[in-house]
Amino acid sequence: MESTTNTNELVVKLVDCEVAINNKLVFSNLNLEVKKGDFIFLIGQTGSGKSTLIRLLYGDLAPKRGSAQVVGFNLNKIKPKEIPKLRRKLGIVFQDFKLLDDRSIHQNLSFVLKSTGWKSKSNIKQKVLESLQQVKVYVDSNKYPFEISGGEQQRVAIARAILNEPILIIADEPTGNLDPNTSVEIMQLFELLHKKGMTIIMSTHDYAMVKKFSGKIYRIDDGQIQEVFKKIVPRRLPNESQSDSN
Repeated sequence: MESTTNTNELVVKLVDCEVAINNKLVFSNLNLEVKKGDFIFLIGQTGSGKSTLIRLLYGDLAPKRGSAQVVGFNLNKIKPKEIPKLRRKLGIVFQDFKLLDDRSIHQNLSFVLKSTGWKSKSNIKQKVLESLQQVKVYVDSNKYPFEISGGEQQRVAIARAILNEPILIIADEPTGNLDPNTSVEIMQLFELLHKKGMTIIMSTHDYAMVKKFSGKIYRIDDGQIQEVFKKIVPRRLPNESQSDSN
């Protein structure tokens, strides 16, 4: 069942969740609360369960036990036909972009809008343009994904994720396929989106990168999740200062 969110409501609430893949237990007692406006980093080694948790959040896995609430949906009782409704309230960004190579940049984004009920071609065109500008993609939108760089592809994927103004953005290793400099640029983009009020959960193995940005850091290890510390680093937007205070 859906519920109306407000500034004090929990976007995610997991209580004593047991999660398994192919009958292999990954989490036996998973607890996590995410408030509206949070930026949550999930860190841990490959295979620690980060992607399993991400899959749980967007309804690809169901808890075997415990309580799981995500953007107003009860994942314990959600029906298959309701999964698309859940995902319309989420913006999901993957490591490998998952863009459609046989469609242009514009078509990759317009496809999402059309599938969620948008009819007007002019409104669709304007919304696609606004989303691309928001993530600083200025290449010709008639180009295909394979014609642009990896960093640009990830920016397009983020633009796709924010098209329908989701309650929660979920990013699974979004810099995993990018070089260090491009990774920083993508992280700065997520930071900018967060400053505009978006709630973000991001999994990553790059702890050194995480330490440079504000947010709550949770470590996943051996089926357990624990907050490392709450890191709040005052940062300026790129156009707010021409000098570094270090």
